[in-house]
Amino acid sequence: MARSGASAIGARNFLVAYNVNLNTTSTRRANAIAFDLREAGRVKREGDPLTGKVVNDANGEPVKIPGKLKAVKGIGWYIEEYGIAQLSLNLTDITVTPVHLAFDEACKSAEERGIRVTGSELVGLIPKQSLLDAADHYLRKQERSLGIPEREKIKIAVKSLGLDDLAPFEPEKKVIEYMLEDAAQERLVRMDLKRFSEETASESPAPGGGSVAAYVGALGVALGTMVANLSAHKRGWDERWEEFSAVAVSGERLRTELLFLVDEDTRAFDRILAAFGLPKGNAEEKEVRSAAILEATKGAINTPLRTMQVCVESMALMKAMAISGLQASVSDAGVGALCARTGALGAYLNVRINCAGLEDGPYKQKVLKEADALKTQVGTLEAEVMELTLAKVQ
Repeated sequence: MARSGASAIGARNFLVAYNVNLNTTSTRRANAIAFDLREAGRVKREGDPLTGKVVNDANGEPVKIPGKLKAVKGIGWYIEEYGIAQLSLNLTDITVTPVHLAFDEACKSAEERGIRVTGSELVGLIPKQSLLDAADHYLRKQERSLGIPEREKIKIAVKSLGLDDLAPFEPEKKVIEYMLEDAAQERLVRMDLKRFSEETASESPAPGGGSVAAYVGALGVALGTMVANLSAHKRGWDERWEEFSAVAVSGERLRTELLFLVDEDTRAFDRILAAFGLPKGNAEEKEVRSAAILEATKGAINTPLRTMQVCVESMALMKAMAISGLQASVSDAGVGALCARTGALGAYLNVRINCAGLEDGPYKQKVLKEADALKTQVGTLEAEVMELTLAKVQ
């Protein structure tokens, strides 16, 4: 028997179920605040906004007073478990109304009614970017640098939104990306310094020079970022906080990428080993194996080449801080430049050795040309930063 049918697939932006805690037990007042916020607003009434007679338009339809926030649904309720009233909000499009905006507006409406917001809670999961955006929002209000590690931003978001008001907030259980993280993909960067050095010194060939070069580069840009953050917070330099914050944000991006490259270099080495382990019993298998080895080798070349590129890019940060950063920390910018140069040169050695024996001549020539140019560039930049640094530490 012939049959037909159809499938309908819909998509929407991520919905965040979000409760705001109030220092009241009144559901009526919580509802009033929720009606202030939600997009649908409230029905217009004569006299009391909750119990008065409904005002209708010419067509006999209730007149609506829209709420403050788009893409927000909400009601007020009493939670017996906590002994408080809450705003129960559904943020149906956090690109329109982010969590921090809903929280701030809740605080304003509550204060207008003699009520205080004590904190908030998430029902379910939240995208990491929502918390990072909240942290940036509150850091800007404080005129503080945005160029700080992700872990610190999550803490700021949690404290600013009061997400730990009713219970401890555990990011690894509430943030989507942390729930999906594969710890094995960050095996090296999750180690402490002692364990990392022990692993490097062990009989295992990985982590090797490529991972260490990326880590040294990460330490270098971390120092430059530190100078930017200290400069952004220096007394008397308040009008320049955005300038230094922008530098620190750039530095944090570079540091994060270099940390990724620490493990990526080891993963690239593992892919080469896996390719060499492929079967080679017949002509077809040999062809597949050779292609896999070539591809894995190119990956093992591209990784340290990227480390070189990022280390060279980070030199601009160190140079800027040596010129205009906090003079008391100028030596840190100099050390950062030395680390960046070491990271770049260490990665250069890995590019060279991984290119040895590579059969793809044009690719090899192109890569070595770029690596040589980066090597020259990083040496020149390091000399410039050291000259600037030494002139200020004498």
